[in-house]
Order: sequence, then structure tokens, then C-alpha cells
Amino acid sequence: MTTTTTAPADPTVGGRHGWRIVAALAITSTIGYGTLYYAYSVLLGPMAASLDASTTAVTGALTASVLAGALMAIPVGRWLDRHGGRALMTAGSITATALLIAWSQVHTIGQLYPVMIGIGITGAMVLYEPAFAVIVSWFTPDRRPTALLAVTVVAGFASTIFMPITGLLVAHFGWRGALLTLAAVHGTVTVPLHALTIRKPPRVRAPSPAARPDHTSRRAAARAATRDPRFWILAAALIAHGAATSTIGVHLVGYLISRGHPATFAATAAGLLGVLSVTGRLVLTGARRRIPVTTIVATVFAIQAAAVLAMPLTAGSMVGAVVTVTGFGLGFGIASLATPALLADRYGTTAYATIAGRLATPVTTAKATAPVVAAVVLQHGGYRLLLAGVVLACFAAATGMFSMSRSSTDDGPGHVARRAASTVADR
Repeated sequence: MTTTTTAPADPTVGGRHGWRIVAALAITSTIGYGTLYYAYSVLLGPMAASLDASTTAVTGALTASVLAGALMAIPVGRWLDRHGGRALMTAGSITATALLIAWSQVHTIGQLYPVMIGIGITGAMVLYEPAFAVIVSWFTPDRRPTALLAVTVVAGFASTIFMPITGLLVAHFGWRGALLTLAAVHGTVTVPLHALTIRKPPRVRAPSPAARPDHTSRRAAARAATRDPRFWILAAALIAHGAATSTIGVHLVGYLISRGHPATFAATAAGLLGVLSVTGRLVLTGARRRIPVTTIVATVFAIQAAAVLAMPLTAGSMVGAVVTVTGFGLGFGIASLATPALLADRYGTTAYATIAGRLATPVTTAKATAPVVAAVVLQHGGYRLLLAGVVLACFAAATGMFSMSRSSTDDGPGHVARRAASTVADR
């Protein structure tokens, strides 16, 4: 007896619509990150003044938003594995647009927090994690890296595009008018693209019921992943790296100013991180044809540790500052591209979104809380202690990735998921 199951699209048939999905997700991810996340730093000052609140209190709303998104990662992953991304991402886009409008109408800090928590929840429904889950379900392993790269390269310029645009909108219309304009852009573009483009991959014939990714097999695959020691090594490495990158992203400008650089130069140098994150992703995609992903990522993380270690010696000059920022920036966005490749290669695609959600929750939480912890460290130990912590975190991340590459004794891609499926079939 044969059954039907969802499989990655055939490269010559279903793949045609798959690339349309990639194009749509590249656009929606760019707009989503630009309006729901990066615009916040531009709006921070005007909002604080208008709401008569401290910068710390307003910044806390963004932290609450990121944490809310982290908590939503697991249920969103389960939904994606069971139902696909179309309904979820469309509903998320509609709700996010409404919340952007609501954001423009807040008049107290107490109103800002629930709106930003809602935006964090909807962000978990429309940004990288659901986009990656859709792509993983559509593409075969040989084409998946290119598809993922396309989305992350385009979305990597979200800050470069939307931060200046938001600044211009604030200058002309005020922060409330800027948000209304961003809401119009978000709703006009992302809602129809998600509703009309996202769909499940075509169904193909499977030889036996054991091959069908039903609820039981998905649950078994997810459980097998969380019982795999290498899953937790990967989680620890990404948590350490996420904490390091978010800390540098928030405190780099302040550090460069403390070394005597003008604020304009400090901001420009920090802005290199966004461009260099794209460079790092291109390096990963090109090199992975000859070198294991874990080896590449471990090397980049080690370069980041060396760059931050050199900052106290070299960042006093403009050339030295640019060189060290460049070294760190190469790894600034590499984890977002490497993670789906590592998860799909080891655990298959049966429960990809669920597994990715379980990984994203602690990693995103670390990214949200690390800058706050870093601010406390900064008050008591100064920038040297802060940079030492970042060096240790990058080194720990590199060590974790290197240990994964050294312990590669797998019997093929997705072998953990296949073992789980065999166990289910034998019962």
C-alpha cells in the first residue's frame, strides 16, 4: 500500500514556485525586520521624549518584545510542521500591521509595553524562523543553501535600508507619522505576498505509512533531536555567540566613542556590521562545498574572538577600529544561515520547525538579555571587562562548533530523524 507525503519540491517542477516563494520571503523578511525591529532604535529618542519616559524604560519595551518572540518560537514551530506557513504568516502580517498602527497611538509607557510584546509575538510568525521552515520544506539539500542565502542576503540590508528611511520619516512627519507610513508599507507588501505566494510543497508518493510525516513521527523526530547531545552542544555554542553579537551590536558605538573617536565615525564603523554580515554568509555558502559547515563556523567564531581581543590594542586608531570591526562583523550574521543547514542535515525536515523553535527560544533569550547584563558589567568593570566577556563567549562558541566537527561520525544527513522514524515504525 502507498501513501502520500509532503517532500521537498522537485527541482524542475515544484522548484519553480519554490523560487517565487524565496523571492517573496526575501522581500517580506526585509520589510519585517526593518519595520518591526530596526526602526525602533531610530524612534527611541523621539518616543522617550513624547512619552515623558526614560530611555531605559523605552528600551525595555524592545527587550520585552524580543523575549515574547522567543517564547513563541516553540508553538510557532509546531504549527509550521503541522499546517505550513501560509495561514500563520498571513495572520502574523495582518496583526503586525495593526500593531504598528496601535504603536503610533500610544501615549504612555504602560501602553507601549503590551504593543511591543504583541509585535514580538507576530515577529515570531513572520521573520526568519518561519521563512526558513518554509524554504526547508520546499527545497532539496543541494538547492537549500542557495535559497536560504538569497533570503538572508537581501534581509541583511534591512537595517541599511530602513534606519535611514525611518529617520527621514521622523524628520518630516514625527515618530507617529513615521510609524503610520511604515505600517502602510508593511501591510501593503507583506500581507498579499504571504497570502498569495506561500503554500505547502506538492505531495509525492511514498512507499509505506512509515514514510508519512504524521504527528507521531514528527513528535518522535523532535524528541530524538532534544535527546541528542550534539543538539545541546549546538545550542550552547549559539547561545554564547548570540550573547556576544548582541552585546557588541548594542555597545560598540559607546566603546568606540570612549576610545576618542567622533560619534559619527563610531556610528559609521558600527554600521559595517550589517554589510559584513552579508559577506560572512556569502563566505559560508561558497566554502561549504569543500569544508564542513561546522568547521567554517568555528573558524569564523574564533576570528571574532581574536578581533575583540585585539580591540584594546588597536581600536584607538580609525584604521585599527575598522579592522577589528571587520573581523567581528564577518560572523555577525553567519549563525542565522548555518543553523537551518545544520539542523536539516542532522535531523531531517520531518519536524524541522519544531526543532528549530526549541533551539531559537534559548538563543533569542540570550540575545535579548545579554546587552542588559553587559550594561551592568560596564558600570562595575568598564569596557575591558565587557570585552573580556565577549572574547570568552566567542571562544566558547568556536570550541562548541569545533567539537561538533570533530565528532562527525554520522551515517548520512537526517540520520537522527531516520532512527526515530524507524523506532516509531517498529512499535
